Amino acid sequence: MAIVLVGTLDTKGNEYLFLRDLLRQHGAATIVLDAGVLGPPPFEPDIRREAVFEAAGTTYQAVLQAADRGNAVTLAAKGAARIVSDLYKQGQVDGVLALGGSAGTTIATSAMRALPVGVPKLMVSTLASGQVRPFVGVRDICMMYSVVDISGVNRISRQVLTNAAFAMLGMVRGRQTTTATAKDKPLVTATMFGVTTPCVETARRIVEQAGYEVLVFHATGVGGQTMESFIADGIVTGVLDITTTELADELVGGILSAGPDRLTAAGLYGVPQVISVGALDMVNFGPPDTVPAKFLGRRFYQHNPNVTLMRTTPEENEKLGKEIAFKASAAKGPTAIVLPLRGVSAIDAEGKPFWWPEADRALFESIRHWLAPHVELIELDFHINDPPFAETCARKLLEFMARQPARVSPE
Repeated sequence: MAIVLVGTLDTKGNEYLFLRDLLRQHGAATIVLDAGVLGPPPFEPDIRREAVFEAAGTTYQAVLQAADRGNAVTLAAKGAARIVSDLYKQGQVDGVLALGGSAGTTIATSAMRALPVGVPKLMVSTLASGQVRPFVGVRDICMMYSVVDISGVNRISRQVLTNAAFAMLGMVRGRQTTTATAKDKPLVTATMFGVTTPCVETARRIVEQAGYEVLVFHATGVGGQTMESFIADGIVTGVLDITTTELADELVGGILSAGPDRLTAAGLYGVPQVISVGALDMVNFGPPDTVPAKFLGRRFYQHNPNVTLMRTTPEENEKLGKEIAFKASAAKGPTAIVLPLRGVSAIDAEGKPFWWPEADRALFESIRHWLAPHVELIELDFHINDPPFAETCARKLLEFMARQPARVSPE
């Protein structure tokens, strides 16, 4: 069992020494990586700072001479991530534990994000009680608030660091036990929103009954990003991308965008995918007073006190259709688009708040116009939440996956 400690030993050396010794006392091997720049470390690390900056494409002396703290942190993060990733590929990483302030957190979590989901990652940080998304990203990083600044081992920091060490020991040992006994099924990912839940739940059951494990991602921006990262990690056998609503937020300016790379990973890596247009009738905002003034006069629906939905227009849907068609057409693996001609969400149906046939037609026509001939287009005279629509999506993905060998975790 090897736990990697990633830190700036010039300012946090004594605290890392405390962690290292505690872990060793309880049977864990450690690899200490020093990403510091200024003063010398109080003990000899296993990986020296010179190696860290070399891994970032520079030298320690060059970083010292530049005297640019921000750039030094960026380079240290890059080098640490590369080294930890290489160590993991060599089978030398069972977990990563770190502590620090803003610089230390930036460096260590960069290394953590370079590792697959499932590898224990614990960051003790002075920033852990605030906005942590920039540090966590789409990985399973545990952020633990240090309570006091990390400046010496005292009655508070000693207990916090001790808890962190034993938490890491428990995660590593627990994972080793689970990994030894688990028999994983091929993995399928799916995207869902509250307004597409009946569709995705029906499709999920069909795919699971066929012997696959289905991970459902909530299409809230980070959900789509996380799914894309899983696909890029090489652990996904098929993708049931029913709910592509995040594309609307990216286009129009809503709060749940997954970025411009949404709907690209499966195509890039040749993973079989079935795509639909779930919840593309809406753009997401917070409470009503957070909606930008430029959207006054648009059609809105108050989903709950904290979520305001705005109906997409025919013009926006034409652009969304073109984007989906282009991304699907570039896919290297088997791909199909399935269209629900009677509505794309629970509130886009006849008599419902977002029922706007002209807007839906603009979306469908755009996909038809721009889609390459080699991509299968299936049009169904059903609402997206009608069981036959879900069954068609699931059966098509199962057909695609049956033609290709299953992809399993690279671990």
